[in-house]
Amino acid sequence: MSDSSAFSRLAPFIQEYIYTHNWTELRPVQIEACKVIFDTDDHLLLAAGTASGKTEAAFLPVLTLLHKEPTNTIGVLYIGPIKALINDQFERLNNLLKEADIPVSHWHGDVSQSRKQILLKDPKGVLQITPESLESLLINKHNELSRLFGDLRFVVIDEIHAFMESERGCQILCQLARLSKFIKKPPRRIGLSATLGDYSSAAQWLQAGTERQVIISDVQGGGRKLNLALEHFYIPNQPATEKGVREVDFSPYYRYIFNSIKSRNCLIFANNRAETESVISTLRQIALSEGLPDIYHVHHGSISTKLREAAEAAMRDTKAAVTAATVTLELGIDIGQLERVIQLEAPISVSSFLQRLGRSGRRGEAAEMRFVCAEAELSGEESLPEQIPWQLLQAIAIIQLYLEERWIEPIRPIQYPMSLLYHQTMSTLAAMGELSPATLAAQVLTLPPFSAISKDDFRQLLRHLIDIDHVQQTEQGKLLIGLTGEKIVHSFQFYAVFADNKEYKVRDDSMEIGSIFMLQPVGNQFTLAGRTWEVLDIEPKANTIWVKQVEGIAGISWRSVSSSDIHPKVLQRMRRVLFEDILYSYLQNGAKERLKIARQLARNARLDQTNFLLMKGKTCYIFPWTGSVAYRTLERLLNLYCRNLDIRSIGGICPYFISIKLGIEVKELYHQLVNLCQNKITAHDLVSPQEAPKIQKYDRFIPDNLLRKAFALDYLDVVELKKTVAQFKI
Repeated sequence: MSDSSAFSRLAPFIQEYIYTHNWTELRPVQIEACKVIFDTDDHLLLAAGTASGKTEAAFLPVLTLLHKEPTNTIGVLYIGPIKALINDQFERLNNLLKEADIPVSHWHGDVSQSRKQILLKDPKGVLQITPESLESLLINKHNELSRLFGDLRFVVIDEIHAFMESERGCQILCQLARLSKFIKKPPRRIGLSATLGDYSSAAQWLQAGTERQVIISDVQGGGRKLNLALEHFYIPNQPATEKGVREVDFSPYYRYIFNSIKSRNCLIFANNRAETESVISTLRQIALSEGLPDIYHVHHGSISTKLREAAEAAMRDTKAAVTAATVTLELGIDIGQLERVIQLEAPISVSSFLQRLGRSGRRGEAAEMRFVCAEAELSGEESLPEQIPWQLLQAIAIIQLYLEERWIEPIRPIQYPMSLLYHQTMSTLAAMGELSPATLAAQVLTLPPFSAISKDDFRQLLRHLIDIDHVQQTEQGKLLIGLTGEKIVHSFQFYAVFADNKEYKVRDDSMEIGSIFMLQPVGNQFTLAGRTWEVLDIEPKANTIWVKQVEGIAGISWRSVSSSDIHPKVLQRMRRVLFEDILYSYLQNGAKERLKIARQLARNARLDQTNFLLMKGKTCYIFPWTGSVAYRTLERLLNLYCRNLDIRSIGGICPYFISIKLGIEVKELYHQLVNLCQNKITAHDLVSPQEAPKIQKYDRFIPDNLLRKAFALDYLDVVELKKTVAQFKI
């Protein structure tokens, strides 16, 4: 289909919108989407780079069909991963639909009840929603689902890579399957993503529970210019004062970042919330010392909605604004024309690197990204593995995997989501009321994510839930929510399948600033939203801390959130980085020198010839060069099956190295590992009968033996372990 023929098939109000906004042509991804949506009845997986026009590609033909044949209920359901992205898309769709008789509504925790009531009274057009709010509708509006969704034609799932590998993605598949029972004709699905490494698994995920085929449209485009730079710094350790305040640090590390973003519209990505706070508070102090304006913002999940929206508006509407963010700005929110992206340390994956890189160069300019890796100054007392700059190696490996192969991590699907099984069981009972065990099993076990769960396992779960009063059984044998279960289900936090940590709201006289997890004593100082606050008062019952703003820089921390697992291929490429002689063009002076030192250190230690390094004091270091899951599996093998070898302690840093205090020769350990992996050891053998690993939100309500089974299937990988050990050299 050509540009002109695709344009001619669009609704008149869309053609008018294109004219008035001076579009010179439809983009390739938009032409491709028109072809699939107009000429087939299939699902569509749309893979295209950031800023390629994916959202419009989906909605231009979909809204044309909706305009041609209006629905008498909600016609399009758009599911987005975060509220900010939904708000952004809501504004864009509102502008597009001003001249059409197709309403667009958004629904999440920050949307007023009055706006929600408008939709409930007259359900039409497009509904944009988070998975959590959709769960609420399925429970609380169960008897109205036919009236709300009976004529649903399309489901658009944005940023599907952000869903697919998590229980939240499995939750969406459950929701769509439950919703399908109330829809006259199965709706078509459209999945959107800029970073997919395995199209076939993404297509299977999108298709789950339906009979339609999935057409994959990969319109990545080629020849995009990239400007990359990577620098390395040592940072001196600075002890904090009694109040938690540290001296203002104008070290070369922060000076480099400051000069890189000076007078520019820039986004700084960090891998945790504490680092976003630290970098912005320091940059603000440097700007203050030079008499420069305050253009600095922080954007993460513990910042108040008002301040997050202020950061987004500043990035979009001003020529010079700097925001430090976590994954909250990694997705496709419109924040205008960025001149540069800064990445602190290595991103966790190639996928994350591409998402962050794609935030710049959105108007035909080159995408520009600077990596800044730092480590504490070496004292000379560190062990050899601690002298290796792992973050520097990981950043280089991730860049090289993309530049050389255009490789992106494949998705590892969840096989045994027990926490979600509890959640959907309770959600179904809450929505439908009393059900017989057979009817409940038919409702729940037929949901796509639970295909590997047997009736016996589900029966055991139900008996356990009856024992702990989350479910009650009537005299007639039917099941309903128990008194203890009602306290769980009737909380607004129930709708989310991800864990919710208790946090304390932080307020000054004028507004809410955000939240922190640790209660701070009166007089203490901490950083939030890139500013320093002193605690004035605490209201424990209201979970509120009252503060005033003060000068200086303080620290703050949040509970660590388990990050994504690092893929084996990243570690294998890191090993190559350490031993090849290539000097990568994007390395700056500090990074070149640090890599040179690391390479010499590794060669002197013969790490290119062995995976084992024996140091003084009978400490053995193992360098597995494999991913997080296989590393975790190797750790368990050592703990459960190698303790007879006089192993006194096991430590290390996942997934880079394992340290072992040995009372035997290294060769004996090596041969034991090889023999174990040549035997028929399974993942279930690596979970002890005394364990009950509680990782997901509702695992505490699952029988221990089912938790062990879930852990073995989804958190260990014996196949990759055996492959890793088979390549060990001594």
